[in-house]
Amino acid sequence: MGRRMNKKVFAKGYCGIKIFLFFAIGCLAGTFWEEILYFFQHDFVWVDRQGVIYGPFSPIYGVGVSIFVILLGRHNASRPIWKTYLYSCLIGGATEYATSLIADKVFHVSFWDYSNLFLNINGRTTVPYMLFWGLGGLILMKLVYPFISHWIEKIPYSFGRVAFPIFTALLMVDIILTYSAFGRMALRDSGIQPYTVYGQFLDRCYDDEFMMQKFPIMKEKES
Repeated sequence: MGRRMNKKVFAKGYCGIKIFLFFAIGCLAGTFWEEILYFFQHDFVWVDRQGVIYGPFSPIYGVGVSIFVILLGRHNASRPIWKTYLYSCLIGGATEYATSLIADKVFHVSFWDYSNLFLNINGRTTVPYMLFWGLGGLILMKLVYPFISHWIEKIPYSFGRVAFPIFTALLMVDIILTYSAFGRMALRDSGIQPYTVYGQFLDRCYDDEFMMQKFPIMKEKES
C-alpha cells in the first residue's frame, strides 16, 4: 500500500510541464482545424496551414491554449462559467491581435486581414471572432482541460521524464528556426545582408521562394 501511495505521477496538477504539453496539443489541433476549415471553405482544396517549417504545428494556437491554461487553469473548477467565457473572449481577442501586430511590425508579413469583416479591430481581430474565442475557451477549460489533464497524468513517469525533454527540444528548435527564417525574410526585404554564419545559412536554405511555398497563406506586406 505504501509503495502505491508513493508512486510518482507525471505532470501532476497545475505545473509547467502540463502547460507546455497543452501548448503542443494546441499547436497540433489548431493546424488540423485550419486545414479542415479551409478545405470546406475553398472548394475542397487542401492547403497546409502549419506555422512552423517542420511538423504540423501552429504556434499561434499553442500560445492561445497555453495562455488560457496559465491564466485560467489554477482555479478552473471553482470559477463560474460566465467568468470563464468572458475571460476567454478577452484572452483570445488580445492574443490574436498581438500576434497579427508582431507579424506585421517585426516580420513584415500578414497571415490574416479582417479589415472587410463586421466589427473588426484594426483588421487584426473582430468582436464576433472574440465571441467564438470565448466559446472555445469555455469548452477548453471546462471540458477539454480536465479530461486531457487526467490522461497526461496517466503517462508513465519513467517514459515522460525521458520523452518530454526530447520532444520539447525538437519543437523549440523548430520554432526558433522558423521565426529566424521569417526574421531573415524581413531583413532581406530591407536590403540587409547577413552578418553571421547562421544568417547565411538561413538565406541559403530558407529563401523567400522556399518560405512562400511552405506557407502558402502568407502575404508579404506591401511597402
